[in-house]
Amino acid sequence: IYSPAHIVNAHSISDGCLSLHFSLLELCGRQRGSLFCVCLFLLGDSNPKESSPFINSSDAAAEKSQQYDGKNMALFEEEMDTSPMVSSLLSSLANYSNLPQGSKEHEEAENNEAPQLGTLMGVYLPCIQNIFGVILFLRMTWLVGIGGVIGTFIIVFMCCATTMLTAISMSAIATNGVVPAGGSYYMISRSLGPEFGGAVGICFYLGTTYAGAMYILGAIELLLIYIVPKAAIFPLEGLEGAEAEAALLNNMRVYGTILLTSMATVVFVGVKYVNKLALVFLACVILSILAVYAGVIKTAVDPPVFPVCILGNRTLVWKSFDVCAKTIETANGTVTTQLWRMFCDSPLLNATCDKYFVANNVSQVQGIPGITSGILAENLFGTYYEKGDLIARKDMESVEEQDDPLTNTNRYVLADITSFFTLLVGIYFPSVTGIMAGSNRSGDLRDAQKSIPIGTIAAITTTSTVYMSSVVLFGACIEGVVLRDKFGEGVHGNLVIGTLAWPSPWVIVIGSFFSTCGAGLQSLTGAPRLLQAIAKDGIVPALRIFGHGKANGEPTWSLLLTACICESGILIASLDSVAPILSMFFLMCYMFVNLACAVQTLLRTPNWRPRFKFYHWTLSFLGMSLCLTLMFLCSWYYAIVAMAIAGSIYKYIEFAGAEKEWGDGIRGLSLSAARYALMRLEEGPPHTKNWRPQLLVLVSTDAEQNVEQPRLLSLTNQLKAGKGLTIVGTALQGTYLDNHEQAQRAEQALHKLMETEKVKGFCQVTVSSNLRDATSHLLQASGLGGLKHNAVLVSWPRNWKQGDDHQTWRNFVELVRETTAAKLALLVPKNIAAFPSNGERFTEGHIDVWWIVHDGGMLMLLPFLLRQHKPCTAWIPTMDDNSIQMKKDLTTFLYHLRIDAMVEVVEMHDSDISAYTYEKTLVMEQRSQMLKQINLTKNEREREVQLIHDNTTPASPATPATPLTPAEGAQSPGEQVQMTWTEKCDGEPAKPPGAATPEGIKDIFNMKPNQSNVRRMHTALRLNEVIMKKSSEAKLVLLNMPGPPKNRTGDENYMEFLEVLTEGLNRVLLVRGGGREVITIYS
Repeated sequence: IYSPAHIVNAHSISDGCLSLHFSLLELCGRQRGSLFCVCLFLLGDSNPKESSPFINSSDAAAEKSQQYDGKNMALFEEEMDTSPMVSSLLSSLANYSNLPQGSKEHEEAENNEAPQLGTLMGVYLPCIQNIFGVILFLRMTWLVGIGGVIGTFIIVFMCCATTMLTAISMSAIATNGVVPAGGSYYMISRSLGPEFGGAVGICFYLGTTYAGAMYILGAIELLLIYIVPKAAIFPLEGLEGAEAEAALLNNMRVYGTILLTSMATVVFVGVKYVNKLALVFLACVILSILAVYAGVIKTAVDPPVFPVCILGNRTLVWKSFDVCAKTIETANGTVTTQLWRMFCDSPLLNATCDKYFVANNVSQVQGIPGITSGILAENLFGTYYEKGDLIARKDMESVEEQDDPLTNTNRYVLADITSFFTLLVGIYFPSVTGIMAGSNRSGDLRDAQKSIPIGTIAAITTTSTVYMSSVVLFGACIEGVVLRDKFGEGVHGNLVIGTLAWPSPWVIVIGSFFSTCGAGLQSLTGAPRLLQAIAKDGIVPALRIFGHGKANGEPTWSLLLTACICESGILIASLDSVAPILSMFFLMCYMFVNLACAVQTLLRTPNWRPRFKFYHWTLSFLGMSLCLTLMFLCSWYYAIVAMAIAGSIYKYIEFAGAEKEWGDGIRGLSLSAARYALMRLEEGPPHTKNWRPQLLVLVSTDAEQNVEQPRLLSLTNQLKAGKGLTIVGTALQGTYLDNHEQAQRAEQALHKLMETEKVKGFCQVTVSSNLRDATSHLLQASGLGGLKHNAVLVSWPRNWKQGDDHQTWRNFVELVRETTAAKLALLVPKNIAAFPSNGERFTEGHIDVWWIVHDGGMLMLLPFLLRQHKPCTAWIPTMDDNSIQMKKDLTTFLYHLRIDAMVEVVEMHDSDISAYTYEKTLVMEQRSQMLKQINLTKNEREREVQLIHDNTTPASPATPATPLTPAEGAQSPGEQVQMTWTEKCDGEPAKPPGAATPEGIKDIFNMKPNQSNVRRMHTALRLNEVIMKKSSEAKLVLLNMPGPPKNRTGDENYMEFLEVLTEGLNRVLLVRGGGREVITIYS
């Protein structure tokens, strides 16, 4: 049992905080049964002095210091810049209004009183009015006749159970905080996110709009068939079959358009009158239902006289005759009736008549036998018809010949549509919609969190009871042929439910006409406001124009679009065809309400604390399943179309809509799924078949935090094509406290560039005392769990030979070493500015791959990702003579890899080292040594002389294998001895060719090149020569990247070798594998 939290208000006291502290401890200690004890401190005397509850005010620092000087809360003085005092915050929350800044009615603008509607007027009665509608009056009796009492009861129970479960889910969502006016759209969008909210909101809008069309068609059907039949512009008299049907539909279209125009004009001119007339329309609905129940009670005592004329077992249309008989006896003898003249060619007794008319007798049965007649047993089971079938009574005999054609069809009551169980579901379901009426008015309720659950569930209970009892009572009171007579043609053209009403059928006819007109006006009033709310949220860019309206906020443009969509429903002209359409949209909306509740309940987010406690995720899931089942029961093709519409809107909002963060459940679901997936990834490394480059892209920024190599992201997009992980990182020098604003600007610049280059991924900025450490931190800390990068993309350092700053290329070489140690692949594009942008495409050309060292297959995988239908050529330099067999083997290997490429093997035989190679190596070493000497200061020269002396004395020999002491390891690059790439062949270290003396400088020009460096220079020159010869026309050259020297003093030589290797090539991508296989021949 959770006791309410106790809140303690502690005013400032002169004895200090200590006594206050003990007082609170004593008070909270007495409240042992409480779950929480919340202590609230109020500053100052009994009259608070702060003028503004929220900080960021215009008070000067001196005033603030004076204000809190000597106060008990001076300890929190620094917090006042960012956080308000709780006492002021509570007063602000207490005055919170859930009325949105949306459209206001004329009277709302004048009346600024707080919302005063309670549960009865604000929720219960609006729901009753919206749920009871045209289907109850025009189709309920027909549904019972076609589906039978049992079948129809099952349909009603399923639909009512669906709405009840949806109402439970809706109540949980509506009571989880303040729900502004906006109803179902607000609840779904804030629970499932803007994509789902926009898609379902538009579907709900379309459903509400088509509901308006259905109500208008129902009103026109009442008008033209039951109230003023002679008002038809296209007369039905004398027409049969398709002609009569077409004339009726055309009348519905004309009058429906006229009524729609009138209603739209009323809504545009004075929507306040629609709201004031709502009670009148509600009274019509209630009176009509009470008249039906009164009529049912009366049938037990005195059933009304509504005879039905039956020829054989066929029901006749009782319009053009007065007596249900072939002949009547008068004083002058036997006289034929008007019925005789309908089936015979003359009124004489010897006239030629219809064969069926002659062979069968005419009988008259009671259309409303009454509740005590036992007719219920005959109406328990359904009778389904094909279009054009005769409405016949089952228990009566009929004499007819099989070969006789059906004539005089306009004399019989016929089935106007083909009926089946699922059609009945689609037609009936709109009669249980309208459960959102209370939540749509949440802004007008005195206590929405209390009224919405009680009022909505009570309304659904009431209407469900009425519907279920109506099914049984209709089956128990009305003859089966009358129930199956949709338009009451067999009972003198009366509305079938009207024949049961007391005191007169006109009570139902007039009442249902006004109630359908009122419901149509409500739909035309609510739908534009729903569309305006969606448009104002800005999640659907194409709908922004519909967010505007008149000066008082009336949604003019939304009303115009609603009228146009409603007109499309009216042009369908058949109420039975429109009903399944709006059923789809409402069912989809209800399905997502249940989904929202289920997701929030299962995620158990801390903010999910509904005041309505009678919900469970299983109920929500059951409601969602029922909605989905009913969608496909109603019409599987309409269901697919509705889902396609919602899916299209979802994807449109996802790609083009404005990004909104509403703390929705889908985001929470994504976090849970991401956590689960990350935990699964931790179980082991991915299989070779699942390997794809997960890139860490390292970029540099200028002083304005703009990216210096934007083409790196273009290359990233071409490599990734939106798949896998991409992290774009940059490093800043300094401390985070001093440079956090600079880091934020850099992150924003990365985000903007990623959007421009259409790179999907994450960005990360690291600040450290030097760029080398910052880059190392990026390399180590990027990614999360098993979702980490496996390849690094970094640009070749530009102009590394020029300038005094050699740290850039040194950092690059260190990065190569770190990627090797971390077993990460490395991609280094050279001349990145020459690489194509995202908009560029090479229509011709080829990619050349120079496969020298097996790197796990990276060189084979990258051209497949990059080629864009361009041919690929694989070149293999070899020292062997079996080039033909090697080419054959590689061709077979690439075939098994499903990679299309030409294979060429280049034989590189031993050759003498040229004088040019010696000269280039010597120049490289001399340049390295001279630059080092130039950069040495006087003190550094003295230290280097001493270091050279120490290393050349026999007493302390040193080798590269000797580990450095911590002091030696801390030497700067300028303080270290210049070493060659590797040891000499005899194992002795290379002597320092230069020293900080004039003689040493002179020795630079007399030094001999290191043989190891000569061999490497020879290889670089030979490979460059061959590559230039074979791949000068290639659009891109991929090449194995040699590893860095183990000895850091050879870093500059390493850079020089790479420069020589790639010299003269326009676009080069140096590739270094991560030490694992990334491509396989197996499926």
